Amino acid sequence: MKGGVELWAVCLCLATATVMMVQAEDPYFHHVWNVTYGTASPLGVPQQVILINGQFPGPNLNSTSNNNIIVNVFNNLDEPFLITWNGIQHRKNSWQAGTAGTMCPIPPGTNFTYHFQPKDQIGSYFYYPTTGMHRAAGAFGGLRVNSRLLIPVPYADPEDDYTVLINDWYTKSHTQLKNFLDSGRTIGRPDGILINGKAGKGDGSDQPLFTLKQGKTYRIRICNVGLKASLNFRIQNHLMKLVEMEGSHVLQNDYDSLDVHVGQCFGVIVTANQEPKDYYMVASTRFLKTPLTTTGLLRYEGGQGSASSQLPAAPVGWAWSLNQFRSFRWNLTASAARPNPQGSYHYGKINITRTIKLVSTQGKVDGKLRYALNGVSHIDRETPLKLAEYFGVADKVFKYNIISDSPTSDQIKNIKIEPNVLNITHRNFIEVVFENHEKSVQSWHLDGYSFFAVAVEPGTWTPEKRKNYNLLDAVSRHTIQVYPKCWGAILLTFDNCGMWNIRSENSERRYLGQQLYASVLSPEKSLRDEYNMPESSLQCGLVKDKVKISPYAGA
Repeated sequence: MKGGVELWAVCLCLATATVMMVQAEDPYFHHVWNVTYGTASPLGVPQQVILINGQFPGPNLNSTSNNNIIVNVFNNLDEPFLITWNGIQHRKNSWQAGTAGTMCPIPPGTNFTYHFQPKDQIGSYFYYPTTGMHRAAGAFGGLRVNSRLLIPVPYADPEDDYTVLINDWYTKSHTQLKNFLDSGRTIGRPDGILINGKAGKGDGSDQPLFTLKQGKTYRIRICNVGLKASLNFRIQNHLMKLVEMEGSHVLQNDYDSLDVHVGQCFGVIVTANQEPKDYYMVASTRFLKTPLTTTGLLRYEGGQGSASSQLPAAPVGWAWSLNQFRSFRWNLTASAARPNPQGSYHYGKINITRTIKLVSTQGKVDGKLRYALNGVSHIDRETPLKLAEYFGVADKVFKYNIISDSPTSDQIKNIKIEPNVLNITHRNFIEVVFENHEKSVQSWHLDGYSFFAVAVEPGTWTPEKRKNYNLLDAVSRHTIQVYPKCWGAILLTFDNCGMWNIRSENSERRYLGQQLYASVLSPEKSLRDEYNMPESSLQCGLVKDKVKISPYAGA
């Protein structure tokens, strides 16, 4: 806590277990979350789900740029538990990232307090559990970061702001799904699709998820929080004006439907300009032989009439989706979290210092299904990678750079299982290419950063393909989808010290090894670059009984 005179105003909101403290520094928002098992019937079949404060999905976290968010998580499950804050960059603070490589899980019957800031960030995000297959049971929810009042946004204030969580869903429990994967089997196709935890009946008996006023505009934040399926989202008779994507303002084009791949979030503006009655929001799977569809009801205030049973059709094929990706453009003149225009950062003029090609494969190891990057299928150790590195015992837990930056076909042919950690030099500007030689769409995420998604194209990447990069107004975001037999390229400066997860957002693939970590060390061990391990951090594995140290100094 900073010195000087501090003024406090405390507001206790029992309904949401939230305490707000306003100081002379950035405001603090305190949340208490009780994580428990419960029973729900999202697809009409009673099943075990994971609740946060009795809610499925979990509560929405509503914050503003630079707020201090403090979440005290009480784990009342019968197994360890962790939550990640998907898209929050945790500047200098991978201690809060919520992955097995950065933190010890919260043991059953205990609690842990997260403390993080969406520093210089705005936009639409979500949180979810990273332990086991807990994500298949719930404990996910929306996380919005609003712009500060003095920072202009490139659209008029909406009448209201709604979060729409769409996801595939399985009627089997998270334990059953985990057992499938542990035994070397796939979890197969999902059983249904949910919108905000519910599957619409579509017969006029559903209660509205949201209410609209004629002539008003609404911001809707759409996030795919599912396990593996890409989803298309659309609203009967209404266009969606895309304004924001994973923390970036974008050029404002109108879309009648949007492909939202796993882990992605879009912010749209919808105008209630149709006949006052009921309308369906529709979410359906993409790229499955037999599509799955669900609906959620929108209701105009004072409207008369049921929603039409004629649902808007979904697009077909991945070429349509690729063309939509290419239509997304960064809004160069809009401000984001800071007053300077987004386009003042000329990423296209920076020299690339390293190229890392990540080739995804699948195969069997000892008769069991595994997924890999450059021939290595990642496995988590009892000692988190970050803690092993911090306490000087990394050599007992993992080796750096066991994969090649440009793997040969022989190197990716035979899969080996071990921790996969890249050592990346602080502040290097790096090109990462994801190559998908497989038959399904993949979605990739990087913790700790946003990157410029400069290209997705069919075929195999070669250096000559750089001439096709968007070096002017590619969107700065934290996920990129790569279509079958395609490649995707991202550019970024690795200026955020810590241990950061690069993962498939497909939970099956991530659980079975399609992830790795990027270690970005402070060359001067300076607090300017990275925080010391918080006193409240849990210790486990080889460092369980070690005395906490503070190797970083200065500022």
